[in-house]
Amino acid sequence: MNKCWLNLSLLILCYGSIFTAAANENRAEKLLSIKEKINQAIIKVEQTQRELWSYTISRYEDEEGEVSSSIEQYSPLANSDTGERWLLKRINGQLPTRKQIKRFAKKKTKQSTKEEQGQNIQLPLRKLINSDSLSLVSNDDKNIVMGFNVYIKKLGEDAIGKLQGELTYQKEQKFIEKISVWNNADFSPMFAAKITDLAITITFLQINGAVLTKQNEMRMKGSFAYFTEINETSLDSFSDYLYQDKKAIQGK
Repeated sequence: MNKCWLNLSLLILCYGSIFTAAANENRAEKLLSIKEKINQAIIKVEQTQRELWSYTISRYEDEEGEVSSSIEQYSPLANSDTGERWLLKRINGQLPTRKQIKRFAKKKTKQSTKEEQGQNIQLPLRKLINSDSLSLVSNDDKNIVMGFNVYIKKLGEDAIGKLQGELTYQKEQKFIEKISVWNNADFSPMFAAKITDLAITITFLQINGAVLTKQNEMRMKGSFAYFTEINETSLDSFSDYLYQDKKAIQGK
């Protein structure tokens, strides 16, 4: 009798090991499949020619209580009045002066030159999202939420291991709808500076297969040189997207 029970126990353990191995293999295959979906979604962003879209940006900034705002427009076609692709429409709720419009256009031209030279460009998603660290947070009928490790070079080496992120993949339209990044510990991006709270949220929308930014939000708190408080909020909202035909632009 004891021998029978022993054989049965061994058989159960054997089958249990097989089922566990099969379940682990199934989970690994599912994770690989999801990672490939995320990779294709990132390719969508990379293939979107944002410079061929006109749009409006509403900007809001609050730095230690000093609030500023602006409304800016971008068009691939140069404005007939100014000859510039960027146009300042409002600043701090007021119509801008000619001097402010000229200064704004000069600043944007300088930024565009740096971007063409590979400088001052927004961190690409492929660098922001560490694909090797992707892990499943949740999966329902509409969305897949994935967690990942984050390293942003501009925030310094002390931020390594202290930033984490989540992305929301929208199943129906097959694109990344939202990315959130936050810190899990204090870090120092530079000498005498300490960041205690950092939260970055980027949302996207999809128009005819093109993935475009909908909103960028950043909140940051900390201190500098022990005496100066850091308390910043910025919010950029994008709207009025309109695709401009590439041939029409080249013909101008």
